[in-house]
Amino acid sequence: MNRILDRVPTRLADRIVLPDDPRYRLLRSTYTTVGHPAAVVLPRSADDVAAALRLARETDLRVAVRSGGHGLSGNGTNDGGLVIDLSALHRVDVLDRRARLVRVEAGARWAQVARALAPHGLAISSGDHGNVGVGGIATGGGVGWLVRRYGLTVDHIRAVEVVLADGTVVRADAETEPDLLWVMRGAGAGAGIAVAFEIEAMELRQVGHAQLVAAIDPAGDTLRRWAEAGTRAPRELSTAVVLSSRGGTTAALIQAVVASDREPVIRRALAPLLEIGDVRVRQAHIVPYTEVLPSAQLHANTAQMPSSTTNGLLTDLSPAVARGLVAATAAPDPVLVQLRSVGGATHDIDPAATAFAHRHQNVLVVASAFPPDDRAVLRAGWAPLAPHMDGAYVNFDSAPSRATFARAYPGATGTRVTELWRRYDPEGVLRPRAWA
Repeated sequence: MNRILDRVPTRLADRIVLPDDPRYRLLRSTYTTVGHPAAVVLPRSADDVAAALRLARETDLRVAVRSGGHGLSGNGTNDGGLVIDLSALHRVDVLDRRARLVRVEAGARWAQVARALAPHGLAISSGDHGNVGVGGIATGGGVGWLVRRYGLTVDHIRAVEVVLADGTVVRADAETEPDLLWVMRGAGAGAGIAVAFEIEAMELRQVGHAQLVAAIDPAGDTLRRWAEAGTRAPRELSTAVVLSSRGGTTAALIQAVVASDREPVIRRALAPLLEIGDVRVRQAHIVPYTEVLPSAQLHANTAQMPSSTTNGLLTDLSPAVARGLVAATAAPDPVLVQLRSVGGATHDIDPAATAFAHRHQNVLVVASAFPPDDRAVLRAGWAPLAPHMDGAYVNFDSAPSRATFARAYPGATGTRVTELWRRYDPEGVLRPRAWA
């Protein structure tokens, strides 16, 4: 403790939280992981972030960076190290309304972003929960409620303000540091600490929001029809599915968001979903986008949801995968399965344009299991599915490894990511230990 106190610079004196501080209990953990860091720093500027990095080097403390704290890997905290918590960096500003260019600081959460942009008639496709932080998604990919219409969050980032591991503050855009911009859009965790993004938003005030339930047969034919419907539906439609099994019956809980406030467009977009099987519409409304990412979801993260999670991407949902998903959901030790539509606008981007190279897949499969036997249950449930997967999304893996890296950053993408991580962070200060 003394080695930290003796070296805390003046600018961080009122921005550092130690274990005896009443705030520590609410700052030490992430959504999934209990942490016991030696200290948490709450920077209010890029220079504060740089000062925190210098403090970590001088005290030989491992660094963890946190924007919102929903990261499934738990890398937003650690034991005995220094956590740089960006939550005080949460401004959202419209820089140019005509160009729809907004500046969002990395510690903002998506409910705050939606609320700030709503008066301007703008929105950004982001995470699927209002409490998720901007920084993690905007450096990893960004599969949100508008993904098929808007694309990934990274597809619309025009500039990033970055603090490198050596404390240098850099602006990365297409003209200045284009390599840094490339890696920050999809693989930013190992290159630098993003403190703010300039993002091109879309014109949007209200959306169609529907909740449906569909009965799922053991062969998974209904699931396959859902996937097929997602590929032929208008781009305005994005969906997320949670599979639930009880008493031998499996159901799909479907949330659908249509990026339009026009009733004919919403009806046309939802129509393919109504044809996948035994579907019941619980409710369908035209609502402000802020109701999809409500402020009511904002909360402290205190490791309230420990879990083990993995994921994979698919171009098509084959019969074998569909059966496997139903079996994993209905097993005596079940796995929680979530499916998210991608495709649409995500396919418009050259796979080499960003560090997120997965530009032909249509479905994201996320599987989770919970204590006490979460790791063993997840391994058993995922094993039959893994050989069918075509890539992975880095933000939905609770145990990052070299194998995770290879699936998230395949081939030439992985080679370039590794090269740029070594260029911008040669000592591996910011990289997860499994990837160092």
